Amino acid sequence: MANKTNRFYFDNFIAAADCACRAADYLVTCLSNYQAENILSMIESLHAIEHEADGIKHEMSRELARAFVTPIDREDLAMLSQNIDEVTDKIEEVLQCFYIDRITTVQPDAIEFAKKIAASCRLMKEMLEEFDNFKKSKTLHDMIVELNHAEEECDRLYLQAALHVREQNLDTLEIFSWREIYDRMEECSDACEHVGDCVETVIMKNT
Repeated sequence: MANKTNRFYFDNFIAAADCACRAADYLVTCLSNYQAENILSMIESLHAIEHEADGIKHEMSRELARAFVTPIDREDLAMLSQNIDEVTDKIEEVLQCFYIDRITTVQPDAIEFAKKIAASCRLMKEMLEEFDNFKKSKTLHDMIVELNHAEEECDRLYLQAALHVREQNLDTLEIFSWREIYDRMEECSDACEHVGDCVETVIMKNT
């Protein structure tokens, strides 16, 4: 377990992951009860979470700038902080696509995709809650593998969703818009997996 001096870093990661979880859950709520006329309000609410996540990342940067000794390489701490923040950024981009492409109704696959992203974010947070014990943990490796599996599920859904759009005889612009949305959603799941990859890298370098 981390001592009190080092506790800041691991707590910061968990707080950042919590922002990603709240952003993903809010995306599920938005898409499940979608009202196109409220899209700007939705974007504003999601941006507030993203702004909070940026603040947490900046706290990490300030601490790294003044710290003399860190529990692991400061470059790895900075890399992990950036990758966790990237998850929330990517989730915000999904909702922005709905506004830019003037989406009026939501495809069922998009709601399912959003739920899988939310599940990936929860796995990511659980992994980071265990991260401070990485030298002795008996469960952390399995958590990383589970996060990889979640990303593979999202890859399968991405292909299914893209095919369903093609089969609905939508016009070309609608097909393009939904492909872009699904691309952004896949990037969210990839971002979660990247956090797991970063944690795995830290474990290999420090054990």
